[in-house]
Amino acid sequence: MNRIRFHGLLAAFALASATACAPEAPPLLDAPATSASRLDTSGWSSAGAMASVRVDPTATPLRNGYVLVAGGGTSAAELYDPRTGRWFSLGDMATSRQRHTATLLPSGRVLVVGGGASVLASHGAELFDPDTNGWSAATGLDVPRSQHTATLLPDGRVLVVGGDSGSGNALATALLYAPATNTWSATGRMGAARLGHAATLLPDGQVLVTGGRDSANGNVLATAERYDPMTGKWTAVGRMITQRTGHTATLLFSGQVLVAGGFAGSLATDTSELFDPGTGTWTSQGALPSLSVFHTATLLTSGQVLVTGGSTGGQPYLDRAALYTPATGTWTETAAMATRRISHAAVLLPSGEVLVLGGVPQAGARTASAERYRPSALPWSPAASLATARSQLSASRLDTGDVLVAGGASSSGTALSSAALYDEATNAWRGAAALGTARFLHSATPLKDGRVLVSGGQRDASTWLSTTEVYVPATDTWTSVGSLGTGRARHTATLLPGTGQVLAAGGTSGASTASTLASAELFNPATGTWSPTGAMGHARTYHAAVPLPSGEVLVMGGSSTGTDAITASAELYDPATGTWRPTGAMAVARYGHIAVPLGTGNQVLVAGGWGADGPLRSAEVYDVALGTWKTVAPMNMPRYLPHATALSTGRVLVVTGEGGSGLGVLDSAEVYDAAMNAWMPAGIQSTRNTHHGLALLPSGRVLVAGGSGSGGARVTVDVYSPAP
Repeated sequence: MNRIRFHGLLAAFALASATACAPEAPPLLDAPATSASRLDTSGWSSAGAMASVRVDPTATPLRNGYVLVAGGGTSAAELYDPRTGRWFSLGDMATSRQRHTATLLPSGRVLVVGGGASVLASHGAELFDPDTNGWSAATGLDVPRSQHTATLLPDGRVLVVGGDSGSGNALATALLYAPATNTWSATGRMGAARLGHAATLLPDGQVLVTGGRDSANGNVLATAERYDPMTGKWTAVGRMITQRTGHTATLLFSGQVLVAGGFAGSLATDTSELFDPGTGTWTSQGALPSLSVFHTATLLTSGQVLVTGGSTGGQPYLDRAALYTPATGTWTETAAMATRRISHAAVLLPSGEVLVLGGVPQAGARTASAERYRPSALPWSPAASLATARSQLSASRLDTGDVLVAGGASSSGTALSSAALYDEATNAWRGAAALGTARFLHSATPLKDGRVLVSGGQRDASTWLSTTEVYVPATDTWTSVGSLGTGRARHTATLLPGTGQVLAAGGTSGASTASTLASAELFNPATGTWSPTGAMGHARTYHAAVPLPSGEVLVMGGSSTGTDAITASAELYDPATGTWRPTGAMAVARYGHIAVPLGTGNQVLVAGGWGADGPLRSAEVYDVALGTWKTVAPMNMPRYLPHATALSTGRVLVVTGEGGSGLGVLDSAEVYDAAMNAWMPAGIQSTRNTHHGLALLPSGRVLVAGGSGSGGARVTVDVYSPAP
């Protein structure tokens, strides 16, 4: 069994030799302003040419960062690497496909369903495996289908709805694909047969289906209905304001669905409208800059929606692009593409850019070209670099708004005593007084009086520290205070909201498994001393701790000892009695995870970490009142030892970590929205990075400083600007 992924000093350097791709050229540092206040400086650049021309292809982002492009009037498939801009041909699918669907499954494989050359549907489905870059059959599709929809449900099944059976007749039937058994089963029929419709997964796990036609040359529909996976039944919702087919439907950060363009009968429309899942009603929004049908719509990391290409209902086809801003409900034109396109594909890249590919530039022609849209502002931008490369450091936001970075390890493994202060207003670092003791893998806890307590950590591969010291911002000085009763690293140090004391719990005091600690101690800021308190029920390291509104502290997970090597257990510390009591266990045993309070603190989000089979995508929420856990939507990427913080929007940002075999050290981030129970891409940093320091800045942006990647400890600093 792989007992501990990293331990002690090894953790400072193990990732330094991990494989990483060359970083993309970093953008300029953005001023602390919202994306809505910036001028539109977006633009397009070439993304090279595919090996095949494609019309109505699919483009699916894979977890390894590549994009799978399949079909489009061909059986050929290929991969696009956003980092290098290169295309790689793959083995062909079993059949030529067009107007098919491609769905990324929880396993990382891709389910491709139906489709056919021209208007004829193709019978069958197949699976793409990114580990082998090969295809296998997913037999059992009931009838041929094209112009259908396929939606990944929260339980991992795929809902396939409607479409053309190959004879021009629309289907009302729906199927469920179960990846675990590679089987299909029928589910409830829609109230209306439809093809060329749109389907959107709603925050409550139901699926909204809108518009379409009742046959290939039939009536355009204004009806909409929603599917409940719990009952397998469909329920009609309010009719759209405008009948539509060839439109787009995009789930916004608000949980509402934006429906835009399409054919309203025989004519294209420039109208758009919003569906509110709570009321089941539709509200008109601003008009698109032009009539638009068979365009694409992509939700950007800013929360805006990018619409590209399509047609006004005739020729010439469009090279235009437009942005929808939810805050105003209006559309504005943005930079035009280099190529006119209809029946193309578009996909959001990890960086926050959009890849657009294929389609028809003019009647009788097809294109293999691709291009990338770069928004005015990407989520991440570089900030001023540290003077000293460091990983395993601490980063603490001071009451002054400055961020204190302290300690860490150099690329050679030397523990650092140096410290620095970051000023967001000037984007500058200045030297701070050095720690009294060089250390890494320590904790740093801001105290109620504005000071910062630094505790424990390691000095080298064989020395675990018990020394602690306090930083005073007003005088830029460190003062040694009482020592811990036990030297420890990889512990938690939690400020108790009621007393202002600090609870240090668990961790490790040596390199062996037997050195994992259950003990806990309390720091009294008034006296500068530590005293023992009740021991946890489980020895834990690489665990997480969160203060609760009640004044208690929730500790969960971690690497433990004995048969409970990776524990799902959780317990609560009561400051009034100095004792621990068990609470509900997590659904998944994990260590090296994140834990962040949601909202008012009555729920706690836990995500990622290392489980029995490696890095985890799974996430769950602890209900403080009930003492129970509920599984929520998994992250897009598996992440071991990520960092996280609650944003001013109430969402939670999770940054980098290690993705395991085939992924290595990550540079990506994602955001969890509890109201939507969904994870959204949050861009990529300038390099692959882990073991960094993270702090929330006064503007609401997030600073990520130092860390380690393929080149060892780093000096680079990145800043994340959240969506509104």
